[in-house]
Amino acid sequence: MRYLVLLLVLLLHVTAQADVVLPRIWGHHMVLQREKPVVVWGQASPGEAVTVRFADQNERTTADASGYWKLSLKPLAASGQARDLTIQGTNTIVLKDVLVGEVWLCSGQSNMEFTMRKNSKVKPWKQIGEWPDPVNELEWADNPEIRIFLVNRKTLPKPDSTHAGWNMAKDSALRSFSAPAYFFAKKLQQELGVPVGVIASAVPGSRIEPWIAERAFQENAYFRNQKIEGEPGKFYEPMIRPLAPLTLRGFLWYQGESNCFLNETESYTQKMKTLMDSWRKAFGDQDLPFYYVQLAPFTYSESKGNKAPLTKASLPEFREAQEKILQLPHTGMIITTDLADSLTDIHPPYKWEIGRRLALVALHETYQKKDVAYTGPIFQKLKKKKGTLQLYFEHAEGLMSQDGKPLRDFEIAGKDQVFVPAQAVIQGNTVVVSAPQIKNPEAVRFGWYERAQPNLFNQAGLPARPFRTRWP
Repeated sequence: MRYLVLLLVLLLHVTAQADVVLPRIWGHHMVLQREKPVVVWGQASPGEAVTVRFADQNERTTADASGYWKLSLKPLAASGQARDLTIQGTNTIVLKDVLVGEVWLCSGQSNMEFTMRKNSKVKPWKQIGEWPDPVNELEWADNPEIRIFLVNRKTLPKPDSTHAGWNMAKDSALRSFSAPAYFFAKKLQQELGVPVGVIASAVPGSRIEPWIAERAFQENAYFRNQKIEGEPGKFYEPMIRPLAPLTLRGFLWYQGESNCFLNETESYTQKMKTLMDSWRKAFGDQDLPFYYVQLAPFTYSESKGNKAPLTKASLPEFREAQEKILQLPHTGMIITTDLADSLTDIHPPYKWEIGRRLALVALHETYQKKDVAYTGPIFQKLKKKKGTLQLYFEHAEGLMSQDGKPLRDFEIAGKDQVFVPAQAVIQGNTVVVSAPQIKNPEAVRFGWYERAQPNLFNQAGLPARPFRTRWP
């Protein structure tokens, strides 16, 4: 009996020596963020010593009473050299083919989830952007310096001893991956010349609330003591939280359609702010860039089964709510008014151009490439001039009609705020608008209904942002 008890004690001692375990986001072929301290974390036995070795660095820490451990590698220079990352406790994990470059997290609903397989089926299509044949990208995609990680909400919270979540951006792994995220990475890699890793974590049809931790709503005074609908935390907990505190460069966000159907405005602005603030907090950097996509034209008001009464102005008002986030630091938004082939298809087909435009914002704002044109014309001010209004824009170099036709989707109104279609003419870097029946115009709207597909662009080939000169 004494020997049996001793054997049981020994067995308990052995099983108590838990192996070092890494979160699923850590794996072979991954990309580490350059030029920032790289956080590495995981689980082990309480009090167990853990060592991480990479690129001549050797960092050590000890697991706390719950078995959690975390340390940071010193900032690393970009490198396309395949190197091993070794994590050692009572066991040893060696991650192979690890690169150093830029890492971005891409999230949202179906337009972010839109796969490269679907991208290959976009037919017919017209040439938009710089790539000659982006629809057939899968046939030749084989850049070893672009790495992808597709989040599976069922498995991400669970450890994976194979460490096989990251892949090179090609073949079957790329077919199932987000097209906007891939083309964003492609453009960044072309321009920066360093490895780029993109993580796609998106769910078709999802509202914004599931991507926000429930506790985060209570930290925003706008929502405090409110009952929040929309299943807060449903996707945040299995699809975002397990990724933190991975060292990132920033976030891409392509969502809003499901909340636009609810006819949201100010509440959506506050939800975006809550999401952005809480994600920055979770990943340990309040300055992480947050770049996002303004919704494309779509006939929301004509859709069946709407949960809220919608009008032709519901989409422009929702876009306005999206735009308000730009008042916060380290944010950027792209315009997509020219990317819808069908106004009854909520999934604009030109995802390569979505990714490219997001990359232009990142290149200009995050990577400080000030020679990169990253936005179309943005309304700045107006001047009254003999029965007309002269509109001034930022980023107005080379104002043009994209299709060579008269400018469209401008409206003006007098003091009664009754808007009528306006004639619009380019004069240098300004636009002059007028209408015969409005003798003393006071206000302008541009692209202010859901079907609007304006043709005012700048010489960089980027569309003007919809606006109205008088917000409520």
